[in-house]
Amino acid sequence: MRILLLFLFINISFIYAQDFRYGKVSEEELSQKQHPLDPEADAAILYRDESTRFEYNQDTGFFILTEVFERVKIYNSEGYYRATKQVVLYQGNQGEEEVNSIRGVTYNLRNGDIDETKLKKDGIFKEERSKNYDILKFTMPDIQDGCVIEYKYTFKTPFLNNINEISLQDEIPLNKADVRFAVPEYFGLNKYQKGWLQIVVDEDRRDRSIPYRYRQSSGAFGGGDKTIRTKIDFIENIYKISVADVPAIKEEVYSGNINNYKSGIKFELSYTKYPGEPITPISSTWEDVSKTIYDSQAFGQELQSSRYYDEDADALLEGISSPEEKIFKVFEFVKNKMTWNRYFGMYTDEGVKAAYKKGSGNTADINLILVSMLRYAGIEANPVILSTKENGIPLFPTRNGFNYVIAAAELDGQLMLMDATNKIGEVNLLEEELLNWNGRLIKENGLSTWVGLNPKKHAEQITMLTVDLGETMQATGKVQSRLSGHKALNYRANMGRMDEEEKRKKLEEMYTGCEIYEVKMKNIETPYKPVAVSYDFESLNGVEEIDNKIYFSPLFHFAVAENPFKAEERQYPIDYTYPRKDKYIVSIELPEGYKVEQIPENAGLSLSDEMGTFQYIVSQVGTKIQLSMETSINTPLIAPQYYQDLKKFYDLIISKENEKIILSKI
Repeated sequence: MRILLLFLFINISFIYAQDFRYGKVSEEELSQKQHPLDPEADAAILYRDESTRFEYNQDTGFFILTEVFERVKIYNSEGYYRATKQVVLYQGNQGEEEVNSIRGVTYNLRNGDIDETKLKKDGIFKEERSKNYDILKFTMPDIQDGCVIEYKYTFKTPFLNNINEISLQDEIPLNKADVRFAVPEYFGLNKYQKGWLQIVVDEDRRDRSIPYRYRQSSGAFGGGDKTIRTKIDFIENIYKISVADVPAIKEEVYSGNINNYKSGIKFELSYTKYPGEPITPISSTWEDVSKTIYDSQAFGQELQSSRYYDEDADALLEGISSPEEKIFKVFEFVKNKMTWNRYFGMYTDEGVKAAYKKGSGNTADINLILVSMLRYAGIEANPVILSTKENGIPLFPTRNGFNYVIAAAELDGQLMLMDATNKIGEVNLLEEELLNWNGRLIKENGLSTWVGLNPKKHAEQITMLTVDLGETMQATGKVQSRLSGHKALNYRANMGRMDEEEKRKKLEEMYTGCEIYEVKMKNIETPYKPVAVSYDFESLNGVEEIDNKIYFSPLFHFAVAENPFKAEERQYPIDYTYPRKDKYIVSIELPEGYKVEQIPENAGLSLSDEMGTFQYIVSQVGTKIQLSMETSINTPLIAPQYYQDLKKFYDLIISKENEKIILSKI
């Protein structure tokens, strides 16, 4: 134990003794074979330095500069992805964000010498994500096992109310990070922390000045105006954060967006107070945010016109009086007429009129057309802004926390949520990427409210399995499955465009240990109807014969081999996205000359508050063995304090699914 503690002390001391200046990578860093505190890590952040300050341009006003420096150790090929860095850049009416002064070096240890390879221009490129968003990427050169990379750049933004979150945790260990955030006294800030890391923010202040110039008249006899150069003095508030030995946050099954749970801090501009002026609040409440968004020309004002589609809408709705039928008709019309250009956006790119004429647009173009047409049909309809799972969860009032818009129609006091960008979508059946907690419904008067996005109805898969062991003890049988809700939606998305052979191979990939043939699928491209799947199969290793006895699991290739929850503990929620139910009805014909020697016991289990249930009932009826098994997850989001219970819940399920029936000769 003493030796282990000494080892850790030496390694941790080494971390703090490192020279973190750019270009000062050491031989010790390069020769390190594994992370001292996380030996399984594929890479580690040796050092991160992030310094943010407000600068002033007299022509354009204040802007924010952030200088980023990072040094990363890559232990093996699984960590090579860390050699690519990407930065999201926004552009709008106030200007555009930019990245400058990019520098980078890859260090490798070769024959005892440190070899340096610099980042070149051909390793830096920009991708257009939408009208308002670009992605700047750079990829470090000469990546090898054991290398160290470091890079630095400056990020500039004119959007003072869009201060990027400062991340203090990653999917790999973070050895040390220093953060400095400096802001003039004219700006009031809110500070938000997330994650379970204890973050200490040290506050300080200092005197600072910015240059200022103005023209001064020299009077009637002065010979013209002259430029006076002076300065403006102010107090700068400084926030400093230092962290060390931050463990990696491990992504596990049903994680959702792991970034939602990483420890970090967010500074949000809450008001401005310039000399001689009153306090001006900035998006301090959700109502302020909602009204600002709705009043935008590229959002609420796009809902004012109907002339570009009124003839089409009149023809579509002729003779229809049922509000529910109107909703479905309009939704299907917009869904089929419009094609999503793969650009996300809360604001329109093309504008609804141009997008309608063109037949394509971004998420806002299409779904604001849908809202407008629903209103034209006399339906109470409003846009709902949300954040996709990849974008994270907006935890505090901010316009920039949202990146998507859908439509909501109200019928008999119930909301019907729709996304017309998805050709195989249904009313109240959004893609999983959109099921990110809550969305914000915004009405014409600017009032807004939260609406839940996660469905309350279970997505179901009911499977009937008939099996004949036969004289050769080679299990053959037929499978018939019926899928609804998101299980059907996912099936359509994954297999809708496959030919028959591709579908067969895909099923064999999903269910190993059997050969599959005679595959038939119904409603695979037809929304609103359950997907029906049937196929014949031959089990390759589902039956074992030992000492004249036959052993097999009654679930055959449907039996799950291992518990998906492997970690000893979990500090963030289990995100199932939607409630789900799986039911298996199995009928097995016994071979002649054999009797049942052992059969599994029936079992049932419930999680706390009925968050999940499991039932397993098996019996012999004449020459058949019949099994009914049902697993239900009733709560889409399960808190981490229930993780151990959930893990035991799955242990029982896996145990029962793999428990053998034993047959012996009569």
